[in-house]
Amino acid sequence: MVFDFDAAVGAPFRMQPGLRRLAAGALQLTPAAPGGRHMREKLAVLSAFAGQALLVAPGFDAGPALQALVDQALREHPALLRLDGGQLQAIQLGVGVDGDRLVELRAGTFGLGNELARCLQQLPAGWRLAGLLSLVFAEDFAVIDGDGRIPWLAVTLPSHWAPETKIGRRFHEVHAPVADNALLLNAADALARTVTSDQPWERFVWNITDHPRLHAHPERVSKPRWQHTAPANAWWRTERQTFIPVPGQRQAVFTIQVDLTPLAQAVRAPGRAQRLHAAVASMTPAVLAYRGLCTVRDPLLQWLAEQP
Repeated sequence: MVFDFDAAVGAPFRMQPGLRRLAAGALQLTPAAPGGRHMREKLAVLSAFAGQALLVAPGFDAGPALQALVDQALREHPALLRLDGGQLQAIQLGVGVDGDRLVELRAGTFGLGNELARCLQQLPAGWRLAGLLSLVFAEDFAVIDGDGRIPWLAVTLPSHWAPETKIGRRFHEVHAPVADNALLLNAADALARTVTSDQPWERFVWNITDHPRLHAHPERVSKPRWQHTAPANAWWRTERQTFIPVPGQRQAVFTIQVDLTPLAQAVRAPGRAQRLHAAVASMTPAVLAYRGLCTVRDPLLQWLAEQP
């Protein structure tokens, strides 16, 4: 994952858009390793909780956005995906989708060999292409329009939020529960116009968590938090978010790549523990509560101060 620690972590900590133009040639999609962590967790969610992950507002046509996503994937990863007529084939995974028809090209490369095909086959009608792209890549996907509305979601690995409560809502509504959100809300309209332009953008999000899984839907996160996890065993949860323009539409495909790294490993580089200490120390009580850090703040700061 291309997470820019220095760009993302600073003090005083502020909840803000933090957008920057994507560097020329930078990739927006990351292949998920067959049988790797992202693929396994996404497969589990799509098999058991697809109704909470795959969502569309009534009347919304996701065709142009899906086409933009497919085009981006083919440009970036021609060895991973192939278009044969109208059939999109995931070469390494041995499955493809033709319209909404599943095509099994060969036995899969992990597990019993047919997990991916079985998962995609049981998805609701109209969702097999999105399901395939979700399994091929580490990223989750959403569509945002020029009015800041989010009419389509394919989000399997949410970071302590419920996708089913966000569908069809506008950016400022989605972020209304965010603590100290004035900067975000004041920039909402301009942000929507910016990310739905013809320029790709990226931003970074981070948190420190005791939750060890990529999938952090609030219904499947243990409560209360931080009962059994010391800061030395905590996790560094990061997101790299990018925006893929949708040609001819006031829309962008919003990509969300979630990753988890042991916190001790994430702050191993010189100066990182001190930088993170300053950021956490500057968080307001509201931000600490929103990010689930109230009960661990003091021991976390002590641990960070002890790191070389």
